[in-house]
Amino acid sequence: MISAADVEAAAATLAGVARRTDLVTNERLSALVGASVLLKREDLQPVRSYKLRGAYHLMSHLSDAERAAGVVCASAGNHGQGVAYACAHLGIRGRIFCPTTTPRQKRDRMRALGGEWVELVFVGNTYDEAATASHREAERTGAVPVPAFDDLRTIAGQGTVAAEIVDQLGRAPDVLLVPVGGGGLLAGCLTWMAERYPQTRVVGVEPAGAASMQAALAAGQPVPLDEFDTFADGVAVRTAGSLTFPIIQRIGCDWATVPEGQICTEMLDLYQVDGVIAEPAGALASSALRSQVRVGAGDLVVAIVSGGNNDVSRYSEIIERSLVFEGRKHYFLVAFPQEPGAFRRFLNDILGPDDDITMFEYVKRNNRETGPALVGIELGHPDDLPALLARMEASPLQIEPIDPNSPFYRYVV
Repeated sequence: MISAADVEAAAATLAGVARRTDLVTNERLSALVGASVLLKREDLQPVRSYKLRGAYHLMSHLSDAERAAGVVCASAGNHGQGVAYACAHLGIRGRIFCPTTTPRQKRDRMRALGGEWVELVFVGNTYDEAATASHREAERTGAVPVPAFDDLRTIAGQGTVAAEIVDQLGRAPDVLLVPVGGGGLLAGCLTWMAERYPQTRVVGVEPAGAASMQAALAAGQPVPLDEFDTFADGVAVRTAGSLTFPIIQRIGCDWATVPEGQICTEMLDLYQVDGVIAEPAGALASSALRSQVRVGAGDLVVAIVSGGNNDVSRYSEIIERSLVFEGRKHYFLVAFPQEPGAFRRFLNDILGPDDDITMFEYVKRNNRETGPALVGIELGHPDDLPALLARMEASPLQIEPIDPNSPFYRYVV
């Protein structure tokens, strides 16, 4: 276990290295929940995430012999950037193992931050596969592992976020929303808050497709998730940390689980309304205020924006997931008769005045009587869906809705 004093010692180590990131009031979220909501902008760190705190704190305490042996780590991108930054600034060579799904933007940033001091190795499709490979590399070469979350030095460094928030506010927040992957940030923040300001309500927020810490708490130990969504790559950890878990289990906190589509909606609002470029993990904590977390009127609420390493090429997927989650976008298989005017009748008889065709693609052409087509429809408002379905039911056309949770949907859309 670590103590609040360990977190405070880490803060001293990080002084002049990690940025004292902005803590800003968010009017949109404050109006939404009827409380004062502030965002802790860890996306403004030199590596655009809080991961610098844990990685640098650990590596700064290595002995001369350990520094000479070099370091190795696994990362989906954010921790790797922290390690790369520390390698370049401390003069330590490192190898960073990343899943092949790591966005290109994060790959490029790791190389830019680490320069000649780091080498990237891509293996597997998930963080856990990359972590296994990094462990083998450490055993083979004697390099020092720098865990993304499962090391007490890493946990202490990441816990400095909580101490910094209180120092900036001049008081403790009533509610602190913390995004959770392997649990390093939550374990560090809980440790410090429980000792210094136990009255603060801490809420761990996980994505629905990768809620590994809540699964561990339910099982009494870390367990691998059977089903796993890597969309929120910064927190997509199949198995919770073996060191972070007992800390979180012992201290305890509230929990929220957020669907990936809701995270996308919050990402878009952060960008379009607030001018904040957040990655999925970075929008996770504040997204819970939409429906999962209730706060009292007048509460002082802080949500940690954990990272801003988002690849702009992902925004088309983000928009798609958001529209589907909000019930504004739907897909159908429509069997069109192969005769003139069939598509026009579909537009006139089925589409509402505010509906729009966003996709039309024939999926089969070898039947002369009908031509099945995949049709995407964006509604003017989610409440328009029942009327649309009623018009489809009354139509002579054969129309089949596609369930967003079905394998067929993931294949064709």
